[in-house]
Amino acid sequence: MVERLRPADVRILNADSRETPMHNATLEIFEPGERPFTYESLIEHVTDRITYAPRYRQRVLRFANLATPVWIDDEDFDVSFHIHRSALPKPGTLDQLRGMTARTMTRRLDPDRPLWEMFFIEGLEGGRVAILSKTHHLLVDGVRSIDLGQALFDTDPGPHDRVPDEWQPRPRPSQAKLLGEVVSGSLIRPWEATKHALEEMERSVSSVFDIGGTVNSLATVMLYRADRQDSPFNHDPSTQRRVEFVRTDLSDYNKIRHAHGGTVHDVILGVLTGAIRAWYMTRAESVANGRRVRALVPMSVESETEASQIGAEVVGHLVDLPIGEVSPVVRLHQVSYAVRANVERGKAIAASSMARLPGFAPTTFHALGARVAASNATAGVNLVITNVPGPQFPMYLAGAKMTETFPVPTLHPGFSLSIGVTSYDGQVSYGLTGDREVLADLHLLGQCIQEALEELLESTSGLRTRAARGRKRP
Repeated sequence: MVERLRPADVRILNADSRETPMHNATLEIFEPGERPFTYESLIEHVTDRITYAPRYRQRVLRFANLATPVWIDDEDFDVSFHIHRSALPKPGTLDQLRGMTARTMTRRLDPDRPLWEMFFIEGLEGGRVAILSKTHHLLVDGVRSIDLGQALFDTDPGPHDRVPDEWQPRPRPSQAKLLGEVVSGSLIRPWEATKHALEEMERSVSSVFDIGGTVNSLATVMLYRADRQDSPFNHDPSTQRRVEFVRTDLSDYNKIRHAHGGTVHDVILGVLTGAIRAWYMTRAESVANGRRVRALVPMSVESETEASQIGAEVVGHLVDLPIGEVSPVVRLHQVSYAVRANVERGKAIAASSMARLPGFAPTTFHALGARVAASNATAGVNLVITNVPGPQFPMYLAGAKMTETFPVPTLHPGFSLSIGVTSYDGQVSYGLTGDREVLADLHLLGQCIQEALEELLESTSGLRTRAARGRKRP
């Protein structure tokens, strides 16, 4: 029996277009270890670990508009086709990596092959190398497959034993067999066939009216146009991207939360609130009292089922960021209150629990967050923010130590900005993806993040001084 795509997967597949390619990416930087870290060693390592992510050796087979697409093994699968070698002019800088990442994010994955690829990038300062990984939303569903990146990492440089793998591609079923199974399944579950037919009809009508292929429902188009606030973050994306990376220290967030309460997650959202406020002011946008930006924040919650291999499910919560508030401390408290209300309703997973998951779990959780955003980022949402805590110790890939990691989130229909945040080994790293035409000043938002963090840090100095004076009293 063939495995058909579920309705949510079909919607994601239909939303994939030149303007909104449905893939996430991660940029990771490594320093060489005792063993050489080369393009060949990366291919060998991926070949060894890919057995943990079986979806990465499958591709989607579509039947035009006749039936639901199915998963089949790629009979011509070759790891080296998906891993590309590239280089920056020495000495390569983070600015050059930004440019390469932005260009890579604009290119859609080959629909006739497994929907992922990696770029092994040489030429960085100090002999370092970078890996830019792209994964389609379809490959990571939290049920049948984790992100390949999670399976590649170890907690020590190794070497490690090889993973037994006897995988052989299943022969592709005949067209008659595939259609027969799809038809029989539709007879058993006629409501699925009807739903699929309606979705395909809406998609076809959208194409006739030339709305750019950025959404797959006329009703969705109307909602985007009618209910969105006047926000620079809510423009249909073009085919080109900008990316921005910001590195900060986790210790600063701990100082702020110890002084003002809340969690590191609260502080990150508080920093982003202050940064957006400051960035709005550079654009002469209104930050009047009461002005808010509504963010969809995918969060991990406890699951009462065994549907997820990683022990949790990711759901979307709406959090209003109070950019109209002048005081950074009041902004932080307002954000903490809003997040706490969501946590109490959803039983959020503790950051420490997520950080202890095997491998480098942030890649999987960012991918799951992107799926949530694809399904829930509709009318009234201005921005998608995915924050994932990672391990606070070094991770290794094929013996090379990862020194930095940046999420590179996708843009969904109706959005011109998306923000991903990952904490790892004492760092909190922001990855911003923006539309190239709409957000020419994306770099300023990156600067505003640094300044908003410094503003909150300054607010703790007086508290520390008063606390120290209190301890000196007899």
